[in-house]
Amino acid sequence: MQITDLNGYPITVTNLTLAIKQAAQFMEYRHTDNSFRQMDERLKVYWTDLHTKLVQLKDNIKQP
Repeated sequence: MQITDLNGYPITVTNLTLAIKQAAQFMEYRHTDNSFRQMDERLKVYWTDLHTKLVQLKDNIKQP
């Protein structure tokens, strides 16, 4: 299975359930140093987009 990330790069998914769990975890990661706030926000957008695409892929697989 393949999805395209926010930057237009293809990502091959071999374990969809694990990929969804990992993306959900990464959405919540933040640096303790507030000077990384802008980067953390960009990363949150990236991981949220990826998580959404993975869940949609799972939903599409379930539908006949």
